[in-house]
Amino acid sequence: MSNRQLTIAIDAMGGENSPYKTLKGAEFFYADNKNLNLLFFGNKVKIKEEIKTHNLNISNYDIVDCTDNVSDVDKPNTILRSRKESSIYKGLKFVKDNPDSGFVSAGNTAALMILSRLILGMIPGIDRPAICSDIPNKKSFSLMLDLGANVLVDSSNLFQFALMGYAYFSIIDPKRDPKIGIINIGTENNKGLEFLQEAHDLISGSFLKKNFVGFVEPNNITAGDCDILLSDGYTGNIILKTAEGMSEFITSNLKYIFKKSFKNNIAFKLLENDLQIFKDQINPEKYNGATLIGLNGISVKSHGSASPYAFSCAIKKCFDFIDNDLNQKIIQNFRDL
Repeated sequence: MSNRQLTIAIDAMGGENSPYKTLKGAEFFYADNKNLNLLFFGNKVKIKEEIKTHNLNISNYDIVDCTDNVSDVDKPNTILRSRKESSIYKGLKFVKDNPDSGFVSAGNTAALMILSRLILGMIPGIDRPAICSDIPNKKSFSLMLDLGANVLVDSSNLFQFALMGYAYFSIIDPKRDPKIGIINIGTENNKGLEFLQEAHDLISGSFLKKNFVGFVEPNNITAGDCDILLSDGYTGNIILKTAEGMSEFITSNLKYIFKKSFKNNIAFKLLENDLQIFKDQINPEKYNGATLIGLNGISVKSHGSASPYAFSCAIKKCFDFIDNDLNQKIIQNFRDL
């Protein structure tokens, strides 16, 4: 950990059950990270009331009062023209003006993406940001991007995603030399759309060629043989939501099976520890927090329905990226081309 004074800017009003959810999540995170500043953006009166009512153990924080809020139904024009007093706008503006800081929000995804790009701008050499997060696999976890920021991309975008993902991975698992793959309908070089084949050639011709494994089929995503998975945002978002739905389907059906009879209940007691390990492995809460990578600043999106614990995981990601200079590592990767 560095000796810099870091600040986490938090959208206290975004998402379901806020501001309690965001404040309780901040309390969870703060318990193990007392040497940093927390800055809450939102309705100052409500935030103070929640902290007092629930006796939340948070110190070293301040509150920036915001008189407006971004709703889930706001259109891009409304977000750009009429939400300058919102917690998202003010929080991102703070990050823009303060280098050792980052922003976390569980609010409107479109608003966060639009305002992050508008206010923070892009790292030189990067055309578009990507939504990036880690997903579980049989061995540990993989990094996947894009998860929904860009419906359409070209080969150069995918190449940029590879460079950014490589920098990201050096922070979350510095001991592993990551393998990079492009999600495709087949592993053969002549399979898939033209832009995927062009991206394959671009990565193969760069310094990342030693890490590049080529195309990866969707049924092998969880095998753990590829550490960084590249995709357009449309495909990536469908894969992510399908995986989340399957995870919920499996865990809910296991609960039903073990409650079905007394004999099954005994079997549950015998397997309880192993089942808990399995549940933790696929628990989406601990993977909460998707980074808008490629921006000239740190902006992290939490699920709107995240629990306080899940929100604390998003804060932890934001902290790690600030502390480890994620953007400087991305910039260095572009210099190495």
